[in-house]
Amino acid sequence: MSGAAALAVLIVLGPLLLAGGFLLGRRTARPVRTSDVGTPVEHATFETLHTASLASPPLRAGLTEESARKAAKRLRSLLGTDALCLTDRDRVLVWDGLGEHHGAHVMEQVEGVLGGGRGTAFAVRCDDLDCPLRWAVAAPLTVDHRVLGVLVACAPRESAVLARAAGEVARWVSVQLELAELDRSRTRLIEAEIRALRAQISPHFIFNSLAAIASFVRTDPARARELLLEFADFTRYSFRRHGDFTTLADELHSIDQYLALVRARFGERLSVTLQVAPEVLPVAMPFLCLQPLVENAVKHGLEGAVTTSRITISALDAGSEAEVVIEDDGVGMEPDRLRQILRGEGGASTGIGLLNVDERLRQVYGDAYGLVIETGVGAGMRITVRIPKYRAGVHGT
Repeated sequence: MSGAAALAVLIVLGPLLLAGGFLLGRRTARPVRTSDVGTPVEHATFETLHTASLASPPLRAGLTEESARKAAKRLRSLLGTDALCLTDRDRVLVWDGLGEHHGAHVMEQVEGVLGGGRGTAFAVRCDDLDCPLRWAVAAPLTVDHRVLGVLVACAPRESAVLARAAGEVARWVSVQLELAELDRSRTRLIEAEIRALRAQISPHFIFNSLAAIASFVRTDPARARELLLEFADFTRYSFRRHGDFTTLADELHSIDQYLALVRARFGERLSVTLQVAPEVLPVAMPFLCLQPLVENAVKHGLEGAVTTSRITISALDAGSEAEVVIEDDGVGMEPDRLRQILRGEGGASTGIGLLNVDERLRQVYGDAYGLVIETGVGAGMRITVRIPKYRAGVHGT
């Protein structure tokens, strides 16, 4: 199911959840105090939605023993039932409430739900006369038509209201698990894109960097050693294996190492100006997002250049955002050609870096934060990247 489809499900389930809140609120609403504002039904609806919001974050981690344990108490409160159980396809993940000894037999009772994906109700048989549980309803937890587990609600007696409410809550839980799957898919996509960027680090660049370092071994050993350390740090950062995000400071440091290696080869042909506001250095951003843009500026700046190519990199404070601008005075590009590249029509090896960075920025921050590129044939290129200073889920490592 796509992100849009999941949102549509949420929109559909919203009124159902409100209705469930109304029905359950009629059973569980506390007496109105003079300090309370609103009707008992409004209070019950608020409490239902508030409880659902508290159960949501653990479920966004997927259906695991830990997430089930954290969410079960909230879900039981949501249903107002004596006991609640969550399972995956193989075992009981958590039992919350009375009658925990019934957990040993739950998997036998829900075998049909796991196999067919349809809810069921069944009598709870128990030799303990003090156990109040005599009836249960089981509803499937599904993601993309796959049954991942079962929600089981237990009560002292048969209840049509509980049966309907358990089904609605199970569908709401399924939506949270669907969103968790989307989060994991997004993470896998970002990792694949980073691997693509790493693969794009040109073997020619590595060869030329090592050749430039070797040229200084006899004439300037100290410079050769310094460049070798820059090369080692640059490759270590580019091929690191942890974290989808980094800080602007770390990204700019890696760029400085990259430019040191380029300058070792081209010498005075390349002139670079950096302007960085210290207050934006801690800003978190997607890993390996700026280096491809600088590499693009170097490529187009030096392409066909007879004398000096000038590249300017600025990272400035723009209120709630950090604004990074990378500008070169190189050959530029036809705007129509640039639009083709950003639509993914540039060919297998053309503009991968620009397209990759543009897509990743839009995925993380929204379409308003794609690359802004100004260019023309013979007019150089100016790329602007806007990065929100604070965004939920974006943390530098």
